[in-house]
Amino acid sequence: MKILFTICGRSGSKGVKNKNLKKFLGYPLSFYTVSIIDMFIKNNSQHDCDIVLNTDSVDLMKLFGDNLKLPIEIIERQPELAEDNTPKILVIRNSYKVMRERNGTDYDMVIDLDITSPLRTLDDLESLVEKKLILDADVVFSVTDSRRNPYFNMVKRTENGYERVIKSNFNTRQEAPEIFDMNASMYAYSPSFLKSGKGIFQGKCEVIKMMDTAVLDIDNENDFEFMEVIADYLVKKNRNFKRVWNNLNLIITN
Repeated sequence: MKILFTICGRSGSKGVKNKNLKKFLGYPLSFYTVSIIDMFIKNNSQHDCDIVLNTDSVDLMKLFGDNLKLPIEIIERQPELAEDNTPKILVIRNSYKVMRERNGTDYDMVIDLDITSPLRTLDDLESLVEKKLILDADVVFSVTDSRRNPYFNMVKRTENGYERVIKSNFNTRQEAPEIFDMNASMYAYSPSFLKSGKGIFQGKCEVIKMMDTAVLDIDNENDFEFMEVIADYLVKKNRNFKRVWNNLNLIITN
Protein backbone atom coordinates (compact mmCIF):
# COMPACT_ATOMS: atom_id res chain seq x y z
CA MET A 1 0.00 0.00 0.00
CA LYS A 2 1.20 3.50 -0.87
CA ILE A 3 0.81 6.03 1.96
CA LEU A 4 1.39 9.77 1.87
CA PHE A 5 2.12 11.41 5.21
CA THR A 6 1.43 15.13 5.27
CA ILE A 7 2.88 17.58 7.80
CA CYS A 8 1.32 21.03 7.55
CA GLY A 9 2.73 24.07 9.34
CA ARG A 10 2.26 27.80 8.80
CA SER A 11 4.82 30.48 9.57
CA GLY A 12 4.40 32.42 12.77
CA SER A 13 1.88 31.81 15.54
CA LYS A 14 -0.43 34.21 17.32
CA GLY A 15 -0.58 32.29 20.61
CA VAL A 16 2.97 30.91 20.88
CA LYS A 17 5.67 32.70 18.89
CA ASN A 18 7.37 30.39 16.35
CA LYS A 19 5.53 27.42 17.85
CA ASN A 20 6.55 24.99 15.10
CA LEU A 21 10.25 25.80 15.67
CA LYS A 22 10.14 25.90 19.47
CA LYS A 23 12.09 23.33 21.52
CA PHE A 24 9.94 20.81 23.41
CA LEU A 25 11.77 18.66 25.96
CA GLY A 26 15.01 19.46 24.16
CA TYR A 27 13.87 18.87 20.57
CA PRO A 28 11.94 20.96 18.03
CA LEU A 29 8.22 20.42 18.58
CA SER A 30 7.67 19.53 14.93
CA PHE A 31 10.22 16.70 15.04
CA TYR A 32 7.95 14.58 17.26
CA THR A 33 5.63 14.19 14.28
CA VAL A 34 8.54 13.05 12.12
CA SER A 35 9.66 10.62 14.81
CA ILE A 36 6.32 8.79 14.93
CA ILE A 37 6.23 8.55 11.12
CA ASP A 38 9.75 7.13 11.12
CA MET A 39 8.76 4.54 13.72
CA PHE A 40 5.73 3.54 11.65
CA ILE A 41 7.81 3.13 8.48
CA LYS A 42 10.40 0.99 10.27
CA ASN A 43 7.70 -1.21 11.80
CA ASN A 44 5.57 -1.56 8.66
CA SER A 45 7.89 -2.31 5.77
CA GLN A 46 4.97 -3.74 3.80
CA HIS A 47 3.84 -0.16 3.10
CA ASP A 48 5.55 2.27 0.73
CA CYS A 49 5.52 5.69 2.38
CA ASP A 50 6.30 9.24 1.31
CA ILE A 51 6.49 12.26 3.63
CA VAL A 52 5.80 15.86 2.64
CA LEU A 53 6.06 19.13 4.57
CA ASN A 54 3.63 21.80 3.35
CA THR A 55 4.59 25.22 4.73
CA ASP A 56 5.12 28.89 3.96
CA SER A 57 7.85 29.12 6.62
CA VAL A 58 11.39 29.39 5.26
CA ASP A 59 12.72 28.70 8.75
CA LEU A 60 10.71 25.48 9.04
CA MET A 61 11.89 24.33 5.61
CA LYS A 62 15.50 24.95 6.69
CA LEU A 63 14.97 23.21 10.04
CA PHE A 64 13.73 20.09 8.30
CA GLY A 65 16.24 20.22 5.45
CA ASP A 66 19.31 20.74 7.63
CA ASN A 67 18.59 18.45 10.57
CA LEU A 68 16.65 15.35 9.55
CA LYS A 69 17.92 12.11 8.05
CA LEU A 70 14.57 11.09 6.55
CA PRO A 71 13.76 11.98 2.96
CA ILE A 72 11.03 14.61 3.31
CA GLU A 73 9.74 16.49 0.31
CA ILE A 74 8.74 20.12 0.69
CA ILE A 75 5.85 22.06 -0.80
CA GLU A 76 6.08 25.83 -0.53
CA ARG A 77 2.57 26.77 0.48
CA GLN A 78 0.61 29.15 -1.69
CA PRO A 79 -0.40 32.42 0.05
CA GLU A 80 -4.10 31.70 -0.41
CA LEU A 81 -3.63 28.49 1.60
CA ALA A 82 -1.86 30.27 4.47
CA GLU A 83 -4.66 32.49 5.73
CA ASP A 84 -5.89 32.38 9.33
CA ASN A 85 -9.24 30.91 8.24
CA THR A 86 -7.96 28.44 5.65
CA PRO A 87 -9.48 24.98 6.31
CA LYS A 88 -6.66 22.52 6.83
CA ILE A 89 -8.27 19.97 4.52
CA LEU A 90 -7.51 22.33 1.62
CA VAL A 91 -3.81 22.19 2.48
CA ILE A 92 -3.90 18.40 2.76
CA ARG A 93 -5.70 18.19 -0.58
CA ASN A 94 -3.08 20.44 -2.15
CA SER A 95 -0.30 18.28 -0.70
CA TYR A 96 -1.84 15.15 -2.20
CA LYS A 97 -2.33 16.81 -5.60
CA VAL A 98 1.22 18.17 -5.79
CA MET A 99 2.85 14.93 -4.62
CA ARG A 100 0.75 12.86 -7.00
CA GLU A 101 1.85 15.03 -9.94
CA ARG A 102 5.44 15.44 -8.77
CA ASN A 103 6.13 11.73 -8.30
CA GLY A 104 3.85 10.41 -11.03
CA THR A 105 2.17 8.04 -8.60
CA ASP A 106 -1.12 7.71 -6.77
CA TYR A 107 -1.65 6.94 -3.11
CA ASP A 108 -3.95 4.49 -1.36
CA MET A 109 -4.16 6.57 1.84
CA VAL A 110 -3.28 10.10 2.91
CA ILE A 111 -2.45 10.59 6.59
CA ASP A 112 -2.12 14.01 8.17
CA LEU A 113 -0.39 14.28 11.54
CA ASP A 114 -0.72 17.61 13.29
CA ILE A 115 2.64 19.33 13.66
CA THR A 116 1.84 20.66 17.15
CA SER A 117 0.64 17.36 18.67
CA PRO A 118 3.80 15.77 20.07
CA LEU A 119 2.17 13.12 22.28
CA ARG A 120 1.28 10.16 20.11
CA THR A 121 2.37 6.54 20.23
CA LEU A 122 3.12 4.06 17.51
CA ASP A 123 0.06 2.10 18.63
CA ASP A 124 -2.09 5.19 18.00
CA LEU A 125 -0.84 5.58 14.44
CA GLU A 126 -1.03 1.88 13.63
CA SER A 127 -4.59 1.76 14.98
CA LEU A 128 -5.52 4.66 12.71
CA VAL A 129 -4.14 2.91 9.62
CA GLU A 130 -5.68 -0.44 10.52
CA LYS A 131 -9.13 1.05 11.07
CA LYS A 132 -8.95 2.95 7.79
CA LEU A 133 -8.03 -0.27 5.99
CA ILE A 134 -10.80 -2.44 7.42
CA LEU A 135 -13.70 0.03 7.49
CA ASP A 136 -15.64 1.64 4.67
CA ALA A 137 -14.93 5.20 5.75
CA ASP A 138 -13.89 8.32 3.87
CA VAL A 139 -11.88 9.57 6.83
CA VAL A 140 -10.78 8.18 10.18
CA PHE A 141 -9.66 10.67 12.80
CA SER A 142 -8.52 10.62 16.41
CA VAL A 143 -10.66 11.56 19.39
CA THR A 144 -10.55 11.47 23.18
CA ASP A 145 -13.29 10.90 25.72
CA SER A 146 -15.00 14.22 26.38
CA ARG A 147 -14.88 15.59 29.92
CA ARG A 148 -18.06 17.60 29.32
CA ASN A 149 -21.34 16.58 27.70
CA PRO A 150 -23.68 19.02 25.87
CA TYR A 151 -26.68 16.90 26.93
CA PHE A 152 -25.76 17.10 30.62
CA ASN A 153 -23.16 19.56 31.94
CA MET A 154 -22.52 22.12 29.18
CA VAL A 155 -24.59 25.30 29.04
CA LYS A 156 -25.08 28.26 26.69
CA ARG A 157 -26.37 31.78 27.26
CA THR A 158 -29.79 32.68 25.86
CA GLU A 159 -32.04 35.72 26.19
CA ASN A 160 -33.77 33.96 29.09
CA GLY A 161 -30.59 33.03 30.94
CA TYR A 162 -28.52 29.86 30.68
CA GLU A 163 -29.64 26.44 29.49
CA ARG A 164 -28.13 23.17 28.38
CA VAL A 165 -26.44 23.24 24.98
CA ILE A 166 -28.73 20.40 23.90
CA LYS A 167 -32.06 20.26 25.69
CA SER A 168 -32.56 17.02 27.59
CA ASN A 169 -34.01 15.52 30.76
CA PHE A 170 -30.95 13.45 31.65
CA ASN A 171 -30.17 13.45 35.38
CA THR A 172 -26.77 11.73 35.18
CA ARG A 173 -23.92 11.84 32.73
CA GLN A 174 -24.22 8.07 32.24
CA GLU A 175 -27.70 8.53 30.77
CA ALA A 176 -26.53 10.98 28.12
CA PRO A 177 -25.19 9.89 24.70
CA GLU A 178 -21.45 9.20 24.61
CA ILE A 179 -19.55 12.28 23.43
CA PHE A 180 -15.97 12.61 22.15
CA ASP A 181 -13.57 15.48 21.64
CA MET A 182 -11.78 15.79 18.31
CA ASN A 183 -8.15 16.26 19.31
CA ALA A 184 -6.95 17.20 15.79
CA SER A 185 -3.95 14.88 16.13
CA MET A 186 -4.37 12.36 13.29
CA TYR A 187 -6.49 11.98 10.16
CA ALA A 188 -6.48 9.21 7.54
CA TYR A 189 -8.19 10.06 4.26
CA SER A 190 -9.25 8.17 1.16
CA PRO A 191 -7.65 9.97 -1.81
CA SER A 192 -10.96 9.78 -3.69
CA PHE A 193 -12.62 11.70 -0.87
CA LEU A 194 -9.91 14.36 -0.88
CA LYS A 195 -10.37 14.78 -4.63
CA SER A 196 -14.13 15.20 -4.19
CA GLY A 197 -13.68 18.62 -2.61
CA LYS A 198 -16.01 17.78 0.28
CA GLY A 199 -15.53 18.74 3.91
CA ILE A 200 -14.81 16.09 6.53
CA PHE A 201 -18.36 15.70 7.78
CA GLN A 202 -19.76 15.45 4.28
CA GLY A 203 -18.21 12.01 4.14
CA LYS A 204 -18.47 8.86 6.25
CA CYS A 205 -16.35 9.28 9.40
CA GLU A 206 -14.91 6.79 11.86
CA VAL A 207 -12.66 7.38 14.86
CA ILE A 208 -9.93 5.93 17.02
CA LYS A 209 -9.56 6.88 20.68
CA MET A 210 -6.34 8.25 22.16
CA MET A 211 -5.32 8.87 25.77
CA ASP A 212 -7.11 12.04 26.77
CA THR A 213 -4.50 13.26 29.26
CA ALA A 214 -1.86 13.19 26.55
CA VAL A 215 -3.46 15.81 24.32
CA LEU A 216 -3.78 19.53 24.90
CA ASP A 217 -4.28 22.32 22.36
CA ILE A 218 -1.21 24.57 22.44
CA ASP A 219 -2.78 27.98 21.99
CA ASN A 220 -0.66 30.04 24.39
CA GLU A 221 2.60 29.90 26.37
CA ASN A 222 0.88 28.40 29.42
CA ASP A 223 -0.48 25.56 27.29
CA PHE A 224 3.02 24.91 25.96
CA GLU A 225 4.53 24.76 29.45
CA PHE A 226 1.72 22.57 30.77
CA MET A 227 2.12 20.19 27.83
CA GLU A 228 5.84 19.90 28.56
CA VAL A 229 5.04 18.91 32.14
CA ILE A 230 2.64 16.21 30.91
CA ALA A 231 5.14 15.03 28.30
CA ASP A 232 7.99 14.83 30.78
CA TYR A 233 5.85 12.67 33.07
CA LEU A 234 4.69 10.39 30.24
CA VAL A 235 8.17 9.95 28.80
CA LYS A 236 9.42 8.88 32.23
CA LYS A 237 6.46 6.65 33.13
CA ASN A 238 5.17 5.26 29.82
CA ARG A 239 7.50 3.25 27.59
CA ASN A 240 5.42 3.92 24.46
CA PHE A 241 5.90 7.68 24.76
CA LYS A 242 9.53 7.20 25.75
CA ARG A 243 10.15 5.25 22.53
CA VAL A 244 9.01 8.24 20.46
CA TRP A 245 11.27 10.56 22.45
CA ASN A 246 14.27 8.19 22.21
CA ASN A 247 13.75 7.83 18.47
CA LEU A 248 14.32 11.56 17.96
CA ASN A 249 18.06 11.00 18.35
CA LEU A 250 17.96 8.47 15.52
CA ILE A 251 16.35 10.78 12.96
CA ILE A 252 18.38 13.92 13.62
CA THR A 253 21.71 14.47 11.87
CA ASN A 254 24.70 15.02 14.14
